[in-house]
Amino acid sequence: MRGCLPGVAAVLWLIPAGFGASPYREVVEKYCVTCHNQRLKTGGLALDALSLDEVPAHAEPWEKVVKRLRTGSMPPPGVRRPDAATYDAMASWLESQLDQAAAANPYPGRPVLHRLNRSEYGNAIRDLLDLEIDAASLLPPDDSAFGFDNISDVLGVSPSLQEHYLTAALKIGALAVGDPNLTPGSETFRIRQDLSQNEHVEGLPLGTTGGIRVTYNFPLDGEYTFQAKLYRTNLNIVRGLQVAHEVEFSVDGRRIHVAKLGGEDDLADLFRKPTDTGDAVDARMRVRARVTAGPHDVIAAFVQQPLVEPVRLQPYVRSSVDNFDWSGHPHLQTLTIAGPFHASKAGDTPSRRRIFVCHPAGPAAEEPCARQIVTTLVRRAYRRPPNEMDIQRAMQFYVSGRRNGDFEAGIELALERILASPNFVFRVERDPSGTGPGTVYRIGDVELASRLSFFLWSSIPDDELLRVAAGGKLKNPAVLSRQMQRLLSDSRAMALVSNFAGQWLQLRNLRNVQPNTDLFPDFDDNLRQAFRRETELFFESIVHEDRSVLDLMTADYTFVNERLARHYGIPDVYGSRFRRVAVPDNARRGLLGKGSILALTSHAERTSPVLRGKWVLENLVGLPVPPPPPDVPPLKENQEGQKPRTLRDQMMEHRANAVCASCHRVMDPVGFALENFDAVGAWRTEDAGSAIDASGELMNGAKIDGVAALRDALVSHPDVFVLTLTEKLLTYALGRGLDYHDMPIVRGIVREAGRSGYRFSALVSGIVNSAPFQMRMAQERHAAD
Repeated sequence: MRGCLPGVAAVLWLIPAGFGASPYREVVEKYCVTCHNQRLKTGGLALDALSLDEVPAHAEPWEKVVKRLRTGSMPPPGVRRPDAATYDAMASWLESQLDQAAAANPYPGRPVLHRLNRSEYGNAIRDLLDLEIDAASLLPPDDSAFGFDNISDVLGVSPSLQEHYLTAALKIGALAVGDPNLTPGSETFRIRQDLSQNEHVEGLPLGTTGGIRVTYNFPLDGEYTFQAKLYRTNLNIVRGLQVAHEVEFSVDGRRIHVAKLGGEDDLADLFRKPTDTGDAVDARMRVRARVTAGPHDVIAAFVQQPLVEPVRLQPYVRSSVDNFDWSGHPHLQTLTIAGPFHASKAGDTPSRRRIFVCHPAGPAAEEPCARQIVTTLVRRAYRRPPNEMDIQRAMQFYVSGRRNGDFEAGIELALERILASPNFVFRVERDPSGTGPGTVYRIGDVELASRLSFFLWSSIPDDELLRVAAGGKLKNPAVLSRQMQRLLSDSRAMALVSNFAGQWLQLRNLRNVQPNTDLFPDFDDNLRQAFRRETELFFESIVHEDRSVLDLMTADYTFVNERLARHYGIPDVYGSRFRRVAVPDNARRGLLGKGSILALTSHAERTSPVLRGKWVLENLVGLPVPPPPPDVPPLKENQEGQKPRTLRDQMMEHRANAVCASCHRVMDPVGFALENFDAVGAWRTEDAGSAIDASGELMNGAKIDGVAALRDALVSHPDVFVLTLTEKLLTYALGRGLDYHDMPIVRGIVREAGRSGYRFSALVSGIVNSAPFQMRMAQERHAAD
């Protein structure tokens, strides 16, 4: 019976006599008789050479069997199966054998050297210096592995990357201290072309429409120029000049300029000299103003006015759908901030207050004060109590800077040395002296503090966590639990939303979603941003309310603003503010009803049952889907002049190819269950003029029809989803991929969390208290600095 292996029958056939062989052999005779007469090997996994008397000795293949038993993916669809009790008994027995052996020999994983990725780097600068930076403008993108960009295996170092970190240290040092020798520079902020700007944008002042808001760090007290520009059509004509408008510029809510544009004069000039008129309008949206150093909110937005523009009988939701239309509402394209000009002083900024913990009263007090500043910075930056060598190295740079400048120049150079040190850029864990290579030991409190803060905050430990760790108290389970809860309740735990959930659920890829504007003319960046915000707020509610992680699948609430509510068909929601609402129907419950997931797993012009099925299997069920072979023919799309076929009909023809059928048999039923959602996540009942058929059979034999039935089938075995989420969360926490050694730990975390209803904090607690998180394998020593 080809294709049934690795299969349940193959496993049960190998059960020794002492494990109740007779009833299980009857199952084998009933479900897979022919397996007795052939070599049991499929996909490189051979079971006939294994013995259930020595399960731990061959843990890797048996872990694969356990995974397939728990997910019901063996034997394959169409083959008769044992009953649920037999499945569970066999999987439970295998797990107990594997888990007992793993408990006797804890495996922390191989030692890794972890470089801060750019998200962690930006957060570390924020918490070290009270300075927000755009790490993406300073450092190149990080590679990803196992679904995350904090995996040590791919966080390599090249000469080019080292230069980026050094350049970043120089720029950050000058900005944080307020170097008076800074030369004027500029930064341009862009607005996506498909952002609708005819309505209020969340985060901007009431009474405005469209526009942009940025928090900008002004390095020195001085003058700065603010230049906004308008979008132009594909014919280089400024849009929206037929009606008068005003663009307001403000800093921290203080108006600094109002630019008037549009109306009869501009419209007349537009017809005579289109390009010159656009340049003249842009020139009006330029202003120079004096601003104090530090972070300030800068806003450029249109002042709201009564609707006096021509209105279509059935207007599009998106206000910029036609790139050739010069009428309608004008749209801001960029905001550029340049300066400082005529700078006077560094000013009183949050970063200077954080750095300068003392101020010397005279020359004799400079060096002691500098040492105090350096010691404080090194302790926080290196995430451990500093030794004398750490201080001396930084003080050498202070002395050099002071020799060529003033006290603050010396501090700036010392800070740049600290930021460029491998002790800051890398998460260094040193083995205790006398520990031989390969020895497994429990890490120290200081190292545990860093692991905890980078897991929950993607950043460095704060003063309290470092103080507890330095005092040797963090190893106490009660103290560790209190610190974990404190970190989870802190606003910095939003990193779990932006970094963990953003990568697990692939929300970061939403910026690349570009539906076909001919088919979906109302899709705009407002909806794209709303998709992401909804899912982030939803995941955040699970974390901060410490809800069961099963609510990620079943919750009867979500978060919407007016734009998203209109897309979902939820009534009585007005304004740009997001608020929590009850889901009006079963289809929108949990992750499977989120527009972000549905749009991510679609093509530009249509849905994709394959992408949706693959996403569910890999991210919710934990079954990796192999890539398609290179010679797979493309799907035959509907042809002009022919009767349109539903996507299911097209896929049926595609699945007739034997090369394609095996994988599609697993993925397609899952994807088709979501077919009532179109390519942008809106509900529909028809495809190509025919009623949607959302029925199918899952790999475990369960019959489903639609998204609600799919959700019920997934949560009917809650341990499968929770196990998958725990694997993802542990991978993220450790910064390495998991293998078969780690699966007993994952199961233990899930079992313990099950006692509290799978609360999110229970999963985090299980990870923080696990052997891989608290232990390390010694390696050969290398110089760290």
